Amino acid sequence: MSNILLIQENKKARFDYSIIETYEAGLVLIGSEVKSLRNKDVQLKDAYIVFQGNEAFLQNAHIAEYKASSYNNHAPERRRKLLLHRKELDDIDEALREKGLSCVPLKIYFKEGRVKVEIALAKGKKSHDKREAIKKRDVADQIRSSLRRSR
Repeated sequence: MSNILLIQENKKARFDYSIIETYEAGLVLIGSEVKSLRNKDVQLKDAYIVFQGNEAFLQNAHIAEYKASSYNNHAPERRRKLLLHRKELDDIDEALREKGLSCVPLKIYFKEGRVKVEIALAKGKKSHDKREAIKKRDVADQIRSSLRRSR
C-alpha cells in the first residue's frame, strides 16, 4: 500500500455537487508552496479546475505564504498547473463542454512524497438535494448518539 498523507479535504464540494468520476492529478508547485502544504496551510473551499488550451489548472486554491520564506515566497492564489495524462485531459475537457458538468478538487494529499490532487467531474445539486443530505446526516447523528447512550 502506498504512503498517503491527507493535507486538506474539500467537504463543501461533496455537499454542493454529486460526484460522477474522480481522477488523481499531480500539481506543479514551487518550494515555498510545498512547505506550506506540509504545515497544512491550504484552503480548497472555492477552488475549481479551468482549461486553457490543452492544459488544466487549479484556480482559487489558497496556499498560504510560507512564514520562514523571505523574498522567494509565492502568490497565495496563483493558478497552478495540473499534471494528467493526455487521455484524461481530453475526457475531462469533453465532459465539461458537452454535459455541462463542473470539475472541482476534492482533496489534496502527499503520495510517496509528491503532492497529488483528487479532482472530480461533478454535477451541481439542487437545493432540495442538499436538504435531503442534511436530513440523512442528522438521522445518522441521532442513531450514533442513541447507540452511545444505550451502551
